[in-house]
Amino acid sequence: MSRRYTLLGLLGAGLLAAGALTGCASGAATSPGTPDAASSEPASDITAGWLDGGRMVALVTYGSSSCVPTAASEPTLDGRVLMVTLADSADTACTRDMAPRATAVMLPAGVDPTQGLEISVEGAVTGQAILAGLPAAPETVAEFAPSAGWVDNTHVAVLTWGSSSCRPAVETVAAEGESIALTFAAPPADQVCTMDIAPRVTLAEVGGVAGSGEVSLTLSGGNVAADGPVPVLGVR
Repeated sequence: MSRRYTLLGLLGAGLLAAGALTGCASGAATSPGTPDAASSEPASDITAGWLDGGRMVALVTYGSSSCVPTAASEPTLDGRVLMVTLADSADTACTRDMAPRATAVMLPAGVDPTQGLEISVEGAVTGQAILAGLPAAPETVAEFAPSAGWVDNTHVAVLTWGSSSCRPAVETVAAEGESIALTFAAPPADQVCTMDIAPRVTLAEVGGVAGSGEVSLTLSGGNVAADGPVPVLGVR
């Protein structure tokens, strides 16, 4: 079975498992914006970043930080235009904030990450994003290994694998030699998580400590395992 269809199965299993248990999801490490997001229209500002060695992208949209949209179906590619349909989160207890949150989207087979993509989003959120191609083909990422990519000038999207209902939250970010040390917060002792393995994307603000060249992350904490520094794909 190919990795691509393995991931589709995991995503489907994550959605089914999420209905079986009540999970506690942590929001991304960003400051909330305008409150009372439930009464606001979805923002059309969308950014994107490469993940998983170019096999996935992170789509950053705005809304409740605790209710992240999911990909409603497998995206399709029309030339260099990626068509993505997002569905509302299955969670019903959503915080009333307006914050950036990132959705992991698997790419169709044959996408070349060195070529740019225009991403058209519809469904729960509508808008467009332009994702520049990578300067060189990225190294292959092992299955279920973490990865990261720039989504704007100051934020990176960090992909980890684990319970779909328990997204890691960033606790601290600090310069550490040529890398950035990113520490995830320890999950609450009473946190209940679904027993699945799914991609989770956490946003981290690193602009204040990142240099102007290539950047890598050293991940620790939050039950996240990383075998060495994680390169950040893309450019600021």
